[in-house]
Amino acid sequence: MKRIGILGGMSPEATALYYEHITRTYTARHGDFGYPEILIYSVNFQRYVDWQRSGAWHEAARGMVASLESLRRAGASFGLIAANTMHHVFEEVRQAVGMPLVSIVDATIEAIAKAGLQRVGLLGTIFTMRERFFLDGLERAGIEGLVPEPDVQLRMNRIIFEQLCRGETRPESRRLYLEAIAQLEDRGARGIILGCTELPLLISPADSALPLFNTAILHAEKALALAVEDGV
Repeated sequence: MKRIGILGGMSPEATALYYEHITRTYTARHGDFGYPEILIYSVNFQRYVDWQRSGAWHEAARGMVASLESLRRAGASFGLIAANTMHHVFEEVRQAVGMPLVSIVDATIEAIAKAGLQRVGLLGTIFTMRERFFLDGLERAGIEGLVPEPDVQLRMNRIIFEQLCRGETRPESRRLYLEAIAQLEDRGARGIILGCTELPLLISPADSALPLFNTAILHAEKALALAVEDGV
């Protein structure tokens, strides 16, 4: 069985979700506690917040490469970045790290394609919604991605950083997201990507008539499958 390396801390809530899902899902499926060994490198999140806000993506990539290389040297067989936004520089990071990396974007697109959907809404940080890395991935797979209006994106971004990354949820914030989902449905979305690993703290499948694609769970599922299979 392969050892999983998780680059976490962006935020701690998401990192805990990965660890919990992988270990508990393994036990539920196999009936024992033989889940994969997991190494977690929890970064100084403020550094990454600052790099994002200043557009210093190359510095962010260098930081992630250094942390992932630490996981590799510690024995990780493959790695994953437990955050959607930082996949903006995923290819740059992947090319510089000496072990395979599992993409949250690829894992999510696989699930959407399997569901047969051709148009989905994308929610996340302002960087995930404005930058093209997720939308381009969807487009290459023949899937149209829709995002909320710019003013709604700004409000969503504040909720993520000022509330969800601190483990805080508020009813009015949930209402904003549900209104955005309804608007995306009116525009033709037939599914919604929870493109921030903190969003499951706020939105659950019971809240939406549309199928929700929980990127954190899909990413963790992919990691678990690869850890117990023969190859990455």
